[in-house]
Amino acid sequence: MKVKFTNLYKLAPQKRQILSKINTLVKGSNFVGGKEVEKFEKNFAKFTNANNCISLANGTDALEIALKSLNLKKGSEIIVPVNTWIATAEAVVNNGHKLVFCDINLNDYSISLIDLKKKISNKTRAIIAVHLYGIPTNVIKIKKLIKNKNIKIIEDCAQAHGSKIGKKHVGTLGDIGTFSFFPGKNLGAFGDGGAIVTNSDKLKNYCLRARNHGALHKYDHKFPGRNSRLDTIQAGILNIKLKNFNKVLLRRNYLAKIYYKELKNLNEIKLFNLEKNISCAYHQFVIRTNKRDRLRKYLKNNKIDTMIHYPYMLNELNFFPNGKKLANSDKLGKKILSLPISEEHSEKEILHISKKIKQFFRN
Repeated sequence: MKVKFTNLYKLAPQKRQILSKINTLVKGSNFVGGKEVEKFEKNFAKFTNANNCISLANGTDALEIALKSLNLKKGSEIIVPVNTWIATAEAVVNNGHKLVFCDINLNDYSISLIDLKKKISNKTRAIIAVHLYGIPTNVIKIKKLIKNKNIKIIEDCAQAHGSKIGKKHVGTLGDIGTFSFFPGKNLGAFGDGGAIVTNSDKLKNYCLRARNHGALHKYDHKFPGRNSRLDTIQAGILNIKLKNFNKVLLRRNYLAKIYYKELKNLNEIKLFNLEKNISCAYHQFVIRTNKRDRLRKYLKNNKIDTMIHYPYMLNELNFFPNGKKLANSDKLGKKILSLPISEEHSEKEILHISKKIKQFFRN
């Protein structure tokens, strides 16, 4: 049995509806802004239960604009978990701040609260909590840790559409949250796209201007911004996909439960050990093993695709400040493996993958 890691074509089941929407928008010359974009912003704000949603051209711009909206003093220390996509760290250095890397915990690969406590200094002005793989970082505990300190929280929710802590959607627990709608995301467009959510009208107003050259309307420039608008066609596609997105989340959780059931007794691998009271979007299902490369080769020989998210930690890149080695994340990139999981994978495929993993370790 051949199992692809991702089939983006299959991840858009509403193809006729989407093509009809694109045709309508093209005929109406609706390409930038307009009612379709406003509709998506309202829909996504409602989905996340945020007061405000500002759509953007991509998730990287969302991070950079969100951080800039906080109006922090140049050179402020911003703490970032070391195991994340490079854009999280880029947002810090591109805004002229000092990047401070924090270790992660090995239960769910989110930021380590123990190391975070050590990294907080009197120069710390923000923490970027990354909800990696769709697993919510415990922002509630972070808030308790920084109580009465002048420290902001940005939530990087690029992989966590639909993830919650209790009844609160990620992105709404801190000061501001950012999302990506890159095609490979659980809620993906047919190109780049991003968004910011916040309950602050002040931050919303800044972000609305920042994405459009500092203007709300033509020739209404108040400061130098950038061009970062979600195009209308992508907004139309996302509006359609968002309608059925809760089914996507249910399916991914169902498949994840199969993995847990089938692989939990294998001592050679470590699975996620998630906290209670969270809802996980399972953007990725990641296992950890010292025999990662051999297992990956075995699965490939059995026509099963896998991926590595991520092969190195950000402090291993020589253009970022690396500081000391971080105990949990040291060499982590050589041990983690992402298994196929999407709403278009079948129960049969997940059982087949699990069977092959068990065969590998038996042999």
